[in-house]
Amino acid sequence: MNNKKIGLIAGNGAFPILFADQARRQGEQVVAVALKEEASQDLARHVDQITWLSLGQLGKTIDFFKDNGVTRAVMAGQVKHTQLFRDIVPDFRVAKLLAKAVNKKAESLLSAVTREFESEGIQFLSSATYLEDWLCPPGPLTKRKPSAEEEADIAFGWPLARLIAEQDIGQTLIVKDKTVVAVEGMEGTDACIRRAGEVAGPGCVVIKAARPRQDLRFDIPVIGLRTLESMRQAGIRALAMEAGKTLLLDKETLIKEANGADLALTGLQA
Repeated sequence: MNNKKIGLIAGNGAFPILFADQARRQGEQVVAVALKEEASQDLARHVDQITWLSLGQLGKTIDFFKDNGVTRAVMAGQVKHTQLFRDIVPDFRVAKLLAKAVNKKAESLLSAVTREFESEGIQFLSSATYLEDWLCPPGPLTKRKPSAEEEADIAFGWPLARLIAEQDIGQTLIVKDKTVVAVEGMEGTDACIRRAGEVAGPGCVVIKAARPRQDLRFDIPVIGLRTLESMRQAGIRALAMEAGKTLLLDKETLIKEANGADLALTGLQA
């Protein structure tokens, strides 16, 4: 058995592709389960083996990994929480998990899913595996630092952002003039940012926090080029995020693009 095989459960966005590329550079064979409802068709060109399954096909996902000798795996890419309330047909294993779940919070469901994999000999690793250099450092990341007004909004919103993250409500809070404009729900970070722009116009600040006991195996806070584009559309020029627990997708390119757009990105210490 090749112990340099790593499984990948791929959601949407660039994250799964970037992970696969980095893992293969480290000599891994990437065996991917691409979620039909979410993953990019381009992923197939970046992995060694791939199958396309629906979100509710937990049993087939486990069987595919086991058949291919996978004992370690990573989750990468967003899976919209709203999918749970759409036309997903759960297999028997998922139906059992949902029946036993105390609630449908992301942390509760994903913890149950990882335990199901572990019972079959498949361990999940941190989503930042091979991407540790892309974790947000503390302090300013861009040429432009937050203005005094933006700093005041960050100081106001940071404890509130950590509170909503702790309650598993969302990871993103948007503030303007020391007033909460928007809180992330099931729509995700980018939609929350655009909504804030519609509600309050330019001049808001985006604050992104991890849970106090964030499990880096799943639902890790991520900032990518789509986030910057959403900020541009909303007229938002400052973003503060939790250092050490937020993944900056293709960090060098992200910071270059932020500098080009005269944005302020900064890392906050918990």
